[in-house]
Parts: sequence; C-alpha cells; structure tokens
Amino acid sequence: MFDFGMGELLLIGVVALIVVGPKDLPRMFRTVGQYVGRLRGMARQFQNAMNDAAREADLDDFEDMGHTFKSAMDPLGSATNAAKDYATRIRNEMISPEAKSKRDDQVKSANTAAATTDFTPPPS
Repeated sequence: MFDFGMGELLLIGVVALIVVGPKDLPRMFRTVGQYVGRLRGMARQFQNAMNDAAREADLDDFEDMGHTFKSAMDPLGSATNAAKDYATRIRNEMISPEAKSKRDDQVKSANTAAATTDFTPPPS
C-alpha cells in the first residue's frame, strides 16, 4: 500500500524530530507502533470473520469459478495446458516402472544440482 524507501523514511524521521522534539520522539513512535499493531489485529480479525462467513455459506466454490473464468478467457492457453496434461499422463502410463524410477531419480538429481549451482551471469 505505502511504498517508502530509506530516503523517505529518513526525511519523515528528521521532520518528526524537529516537530515533536527529541524528548517526546520515542513515546510518539511507541504510540504509533501500538496503533499500527491494533489496526493490523483488527484487519486480521475482519479477514478471519469474512473467511468464516464464506466457509459457513459454502462459498469456497468461488475459487473454482475463478479458475474456470480465467480458462474461459484464455482458450488457447487452457487448450495447451490440457494437451500437455494429457501427453504427460499418456507418457507416464506407457513408461515401464523401472524406467519411470530411473527417470524420477534423474529428475531429482538434476533438481538438486540446479538448486546447489551458483549461477552468476556473465559481465555485460
């Protein structure tokens, strides 16, 4: 919501120091922190209440409807995804259990190697 950088925060701190004074500044920051904490708590309670109300009203199906709506808006993408899923399922059904195990081991080792490799881009 608010996107403050270090420069903006420093400017706000300097203005607060001048306006409030160094003696009352810690008390002001503590009070502001308490209000922010209360607001976050109220927002969390409101969100939990809305989630509970939706769960009680069986409105969790809206997520499925949103997915259906997105796929209807992108027919080429959903058809491509469906074709990929079908091809993957057919390939998995046709492969022997031994080959499938070997492939899974290769995928795991490749993922492990990719996760541990430190990629540094070439200098520009």
